[in-house]
Amino acid sequence: MDKIRKLKEMIADSNRIVFFGGAGVSTESGIPDFRSKDGLYNQVYKYPPEYMLSHSCFESMPDEFYRFYKDKILLKGILPNKGHFALAKLEEQGKLSCVVTQNIDHLHEMAGSRKVYHLHGTIMTNHCSTCGSVYSLEELEQKLELSMVPKCDKCGGIIKPDVTLYEEMLPDDAWNSSMAAVGDADMLIICGTSLTVYPAAYIVEYFRGKILVIINRDATPKDAKADLVIHESFGEVMARVVEGVF
Repeated sequence: MDKIRKLKEMIADSNRIVFFGGAGVSTESGIPDFRSKDGLYNQVYKYPPEYMLSHSCFESMPDEFYRFYKDKILLKGILPNKGHFALAKLEEQGKLSCVVTQNIDHLHEMAGSRKVYHLHGTIMTNHCSTCGSVYSLEELEQKLELSMVPKCDKCGGIIKPDVTLYEEMLPDDAWNSSMAAVGDADMLIICGTSLTVYPAAYIVEYFRGKILVIINRDATPKDAKADLVIHESFGEVMARVVEGVF
């Protein structure tokens, strides 16, 4: 309880808060993370998940790529959790400048967040890898009902999700906007990430503000430098904070 009260005070004293989140932010919504004991990297598949979510796999074995993508990434009925809604409320109240996320699930926007930077892209849009034609998530899902490998209506090229795969560079716009926001923040809240996935984790090094908070189930490499560390549920912590701050 003392840590929750302290976090409330920190938020009340800050005006340019940036939230940096990873897979742990969405696990309470039913989306599996990657590196925990129950995560995708510790499950058995024909190929390692790192390979099936790689540019190489998409290029050389698009059927295997889409089999994994459809089964483990395009999950049905997933909704924002209490933490997502709490962040949207903080933005509405003028406290939260933006969300920087490694997640591709679009749950922040579903909860009402307006300024979200997607370091690893998003499942919501897709494009033809040959001609660049754009397809929505719904259009991709319709194609996947008919064929394991979705093809472009215009040129027959393979459609690729607008997500950052292994071996690919992060999107420049999201990266540059995130760096600027973190550099200008007076408070940075890190949540649900092991801070071991680079280059995304490196963005923390741009923080020059006064308050660093880490909310994560497990310890991270930055815990010793944080002003506050909470090893509890993201959704519960943020919901309790927002309900009592203002």
